[in-house]
Amino acid sequence: MKKLLFPLLFISLKLCAQDVAKIHQKAILIDTHNDVLSNELITKFDLGKQQTEGNFDLVRAKEGGLDAQIFSIWCGENYGKGTAFAFANREIDSLYALIKRYPDKITLVHNSAELKKTVDQKKLAALIGVEGGHMIEDRMDYIDSLAKRGMNYLTLTWNNSTSWATSARDEVTKKDSLKFLGLTDYGKQIVKHLNQLGVMVDVSHVGERTFYDVLATATKPVIASHSCAWSIDPSRRNMKDDQLKALAKNGGVICLNFYSGFVDSTYSPKVAMFLHQHKAELDSLVKIYHDGDLANIRLNSMYKAESDKIRPPLSLLIHHIDYIVKLIGVDHVGIGSDFDGAESYPLGLDSVSDYPKITEELLKLNYTEKDIDKILGGNLMRVLKANTGK
Repeated sequence: MKKLLFPLLFISLKLCAQDVAKIHQKAILIDTHNDVLSNELITKFDLGKQQTEGNFDLVRAKEGGLDAQIFSIWCGENYGKGTAFAFANREIDSLYALIKRYPDKITLVHNSAELKKTVDQKKLAALIGVEGGHMIEDRMDYIDSLAKRGMNYLTLTWNNSTSWATSARDEVTKKDSLKFLGLTDYGKQIVKHLNQLGVMVDVSHVGERTFYDVLATATKPVIASHSCAWSIDPSRRNMKDDQLKALAKNGGVICLNFYSGFVDSTYSPKVAMFLHQHKAELDSLVKIYHDGDLANIRLNSMYKAESDKIRPPLSLLIHHIDYIVKLIGVDHVGIGSDFDGAESYPLGLDSVSDYPKITEELLKLNYTEKDIDKILGGNLMRVLKANTGK
């Protein structure tokens, strides 16, 4: 009998791996936030081919079972009136160009019905999320224009506040000097207009006051496209328990961010030391890339072994998911990786090819196939349909 023990164990493990793959591939996996388009304008990578740098390309997306990607359209606060809207359209143009080059691999979709149809065709469904209200330049007609081009959600603020909404960063660091907190009357008009257009309202990056003003104004479920649990990592970008409960009451979804700084409360001092030790190289990379975030990402890839030592374990990200599920229910959790938008993610999550590891970890915690379907994409599909009507 002892001689049979190892073969039986091997078969059990093999069947388990097959189960993971089957459950993962069966689910519709939607990632609500990826910044690769911002980087592509600088790197000029061909995202239709497998890349050795970055976190996303169409080859690895297929390997990871990714069915739908909401591509972030982003620019920093240095862009303003006269430049931000134009830059947003430039990034959308780059997505359109990718779709035109690889029509057999990727398609632009506008609602859940089109998304499902594209998945059935075994192509990646591409959606658009505009990250930062400053990109509409205070103009309602710019919202209409972006919606016509495919905008599926608008993140009301990035780190910088707008003239009509205050951000999480500013509400925390500039609270006493701000002219207002939350949404102005014009900000409330914008939320109502987004609801009318069927564009999801994204509350990641917004301040607490703005968050509650949004929920008091919105008539449709909202999303937090890339945030985590404040109770585990008290970053101003994460959501407190009362916010999570309010989001659930709204019918919305929080999509978990993979960035190490939002997953692990001990990461920030570690990465600060790492950057200090390599300041000269980082300064040189900034001059090459003309972008601090991309330079930071490149620096971490140059010193991968050293960088890996300060990355949190995958189990900590799973802890965020499990904590939120237990707090507000499995119907309100999704995936919003923030891939290609940060320099570090939990160990094991190096690219979009690694999503199956999340499914595997959830199965270890006895999550059912139905639960996993909801987390990977079902919940987002529900909110998307509730907003668009399709």
